Amino acid sequence: MSQVNAATDPLAESPWVRRALLGIMFAFLAVFLLSPLVVVFFEAFKQGWRLYVESITEPDAWEAIKLTLWVAALSLPLNLAFGVAAAWAITRFQFRGKQLLTTLIDLPFAVSPVVAGLVFILLFGSQGWFGGWLQENDLRIVYAVPGIILATLFVTFPLVARELIPLMQAQGAEEELAALTLGATGWQIFWRVTLPNIKWGLLYGAILANARAMGEFGAVSVVSGHVRGLTNTMTLHVEILYNEYMFAASFAVASLLAMLALVTLVLKSALEWQHDRQQAATPVEDVGIALDGRVAVA
Repeated sequence: MSQVNAATDPLAESPWVRRALLGIMFAFLAVFLLSPLVVVFFEAFKQGWRLYVESITEPDAWEAIKLTLWVAALSLPLNLAFGVAAAWAITRFQFRGKQLLTTLIDLPFAVSPVVAGLVFILLFGSQGWFGGWLQENDLRIVYAVPGIILATLFVTFPLVARELIPLMQAQGAEEELAALTLGATGWQIFWRVTLPNIKWGLLYGAILANARAMGEFGAVSVVSGHVRGLTNTMTLHVEILYNEYMFAASFAVASLLAMLALVTLVLKSALEWQHDRQQAATPVEDVGIALDGRVAVA
């Protein structure tokens, strides 16, 4: 059995090149990822557990934590609904304006979150386009919780759709068409064919959107008004504490955000492991879709 010649194989690398690449990768991770995490947790616990617990349980911090979780909980189902609807429309139908819709989905990636927040000020602020009508009806959008939710939705809504669109394009529509041929309704096709096929991508997108919602700063900072105990999320509360030279308290709240990020990474890794395990255990066979949702092996 002939050995692969490193001089003729374009994919072959010498040992020192592999070691150099691995060294650069680990050095980058240590400097830009691990070091900031170590600093955050070190500063958070530097003055002891008592101050740490007091910093995250004092009224303003507790309200910021609750608001962050509340905004994430409200925005997540809306992101899921929009992401699934947009991905299904783009991958399963041909219609005028399809390319425009795809471009608009990517808009939050190109627009600064601060600019997005300013747009909401121009729309719903007291001097904005709808400001007069809102004041007449005693409604508040900006400098209130609804504005924070809108800003969070703007920066997070592409994540689910962008996770599902390439997945659904790769899967194709053969199974949906087979179910349609057998007499399944649209809802039957969605719940029993489409949704099971995209569940892993949907979960990935939900985790990413939820993490971005909890960590968003720019757009939320513009529309919140920074009212302590009312419109400050955790990220804004960290900024206020740091600007007031309350470093231990600011790092304590920041450590909670870091913990949420780590939990998100663990969940995402667990889902990827479960997905890979399921794919490895599933034999590749021809399948037919029955109307009751069961899979019949051909």
